[in-house]
Amino acid sequence: MLTLVLFIVGFVLLIKGADYLVTGASSLAFKLGIAPLVIGLTIVAFGTSAPELIVNLLASFSGNTDIAIGNILGSNIVNILVILGVSAIIFPLTVQKSTVWKEIPFALLGVVVLAFMASDALLDGAATSVLTRIDGLVLISFFAIFLYYIVGIAKQSPDDTQEKPADLSLVRSGLLIAAGLVGLVIGGKWIVDGAIVFAQSLGVSEALIGLTIVAIGTSLPELATSVVAALKKNVDIAVGNIVGSNIFNIFWILGISAFITPLPFAPAMTTDILVTLGASLLLFLALFVGKRHTIEKWQGFAFIGLYVLYVVYVISRG
Repeated sequence: MLTLVLFIVGFVLLIKGADYLVTGASSLAFKLGIAPLVIGLTIVAFGTSAPELIVNLLASFSGNTDIAIGNILGSNIVNILVILGVSAIIFPLTVQKSTVWKEIPFALLGVVVLAFMASDALLDGAATSVLTRIDGLVLISFFAIFLYYIVGIAKQSPDDTQEKPADLSLVRSGLLIAAGLVGLVIGGKWIVDGAIVFAQSLGVSEALIGLTIVAIGTSLPELATSVVAALKKNVDIAVGNIVGSNIFNIFWILGISAFITPLPFAPAMTTDILVTLGASLLLFLALFVGKRHTIEKWQGFAFIGLYVLYVVYVISRG
């Protein structure tokens, strides 16, 4: 019971920690004369990915790589099938042409690159498949290209509606940053420890816990952001938040995790990579079925239905 309580509290600390870190760091950066747009592209973007990053780092350091990999693959699947599904049910999501032909294909490329990197046993005949430190550096290099592309777009069409960060004192900003970091670390540790205990007590794999419970929990900030955006009919934010998060997850978070500690891939994870690839491809193809470049309500229901089937499969696999 104590483990369950700490596991739940861990998610609260993780999400609030990310929120405090973003608020404090954004205010501090604004006081230093950094433009709100740049803050949004860097501090806010990295801050919202902090829950997945912290969980992955702690899992990697403790040798629980199945949780680290499952968290990323599971988060990407949840982002597309659940969060975009729910958002589309709330309000049809019309996607910009640049997102259709650039950002979504880039996210799809990330899964393809990961699939090749995790196929050592299949392609090279190796005894095991491992995401090495070199693989991690390659993923981070792709991420650097993505950041360069995003900054270029921002300079061409700056967002004048970008909200200014809160005007906080230096002391309060520092306290928020410190509190955010503490919340992230403690919350992340309780989540990883809880996931290990649950896997052992239920007799299931750590990958199952990472692909489902941990992945859904760390995706809660994206869920809140996209649902609120859909309710306000800000479809660009609802879709961009998810596509950007998936790119961050693979190229940045998995890249950093692999660079710190090589991540071995269990053979069963091949199926989960294929599901992630299928979900990313489905997102792209869905934009050409029915109303062009739009995820309609019926497609949202279909996405959620597919996720339910996937969860049933993962649970039956154990």
